[in-house]
Amino acid sequence: MDEIEIPQYFICPISLQIMKDPVTAVTGITYDRESIEQWLKTAKDTICPVTKQVLPSGSCLTPNHTLRRLIQAWSTENASGGIDRVPTPKSPLCKSRLLKVIRELEVPGLYVNALKKLQVLAKDNSKFMEEAGVPKAMVLLLIRCCNQSKTIGVEQALRILYLTWTPSGEIKAAVNENHRIIDCLTWIQGCDIANPVVVKTLAMQVLKRVIEAANTRLLEKLKPEFMEEMLRVLKLKFSQQATKSALQILIQVCLWGRNRSKIVQANAMFELVELELEKPEKNITELIFNLLAHLCSCADGRAEFLSHAGSIAMVAKRILRVSPATDDQAVHILSLISKNTATKEVLSEMLRVGAVTKLCMVIQADCSTYLKQKAREVLRLHSNLWNNSPCIAVYLLTRYQR
Repeated sequence: MDEIEIPQYFICPISLQIMKDPVTAVTGITYDRESIEQWLKTAKDTICPVTKQVLPSGSCLTPNHTLRRLIQAWSTENASGGIDRVPTPKSPLCKSRLLKVIRELEVPGLYVNALKKLQVLAKDNSKFMEEAGVPKAMVLLLIRCCNQSKTIGVEQALRILYLTWTPSGEIKAAVNENHRIIDCLTWIQGCDIANPVVVKTLAMQVLKRVIEAANTRLLEKLKPEFMEEMLRVLKLKFSQQATKSALQILIQVCLWGRNRSKIVQANAMFELVELELEKPEKNITELIFNLLAHLCSCADGRAEFLSHAGSIAMVAKRILRVSPATDDQAVHILSLISKNTATKEVLSEMLRVGAVTKLCMVIQADCSTYLKQKAREVLRLHSNLWNNSPCIAVYLLTRYQR
């Protein structure tokens, strides 16, 4: 079979492939839309690749419908020769059209339909929609729903916000200027809402991003009720992703102000130990131990941790069984306990439930030097109480470091 000759004017000057969506620049040269848009994004100077003329900032690319129809007709005629048919491209999103839909969000009778339009558009135009201010519009809409106790449209608004979210200055400003969004996303967790597992999981994923974008002042002002709601999410366990998001949020916020004490006072230690006793997935265990280590760095956190009858045994059992990250945090927790809360009863319990044995095993295992040293320090610190026990050999306290 003879090779099919492709008309030269069907070929994009940049990609040298048959154009699927031909557009003409102000210089009169036609390119495939994807190729010229990529060129304009990455080129040092915004010039026409063929003529080398400067393209004015914001210059339009005009769809060449006549050429596209010719290419489609030709490709259909030559389909038997292995030429793929060129599909009709989707119309590019017009900014004026998008702004019109955003304005409809403020009209009670139109906002639900506007959300449906935006959800369809968000799948393929997230960056463009972010630049047009859609995320901020969703933040304001969610706050309005919360203020009016209305749940209609909440799921769509959350999904659009999630799809169009980028870690930009605009979204950070929207969060910090409209701090009620945190209360709103927390409110959703207690709502009687359609499709609750999906909506509440999505709200937790969005809340995680909001917390990451929030400034220090906003994080320091979080209420005790916020911590209680995050722990309620952990207790309900309605989805793996929601549990993960709640833990990540608590880890993030516990670093600021009095949040660590607020989390402890919300009964976090009990809930975390109980959650870990159910043997969750590895990534959840790593987050639990990360948070426990943070909370055990304060006196009230250690006291609450020790008030749970199974806390030390649980930590000891996880060492060398989950991951290096878990080992690191577990040994750190035992170190904090042994240095700051080392009553005779606590030290005896560490020996009885196998925590001392596990520290000995860390020294012998294929662990990092840093972790071995930390375990050795704990053992040496209380060797006078532990060295007569059959589960600990004295040579582990005195032998050269390995």
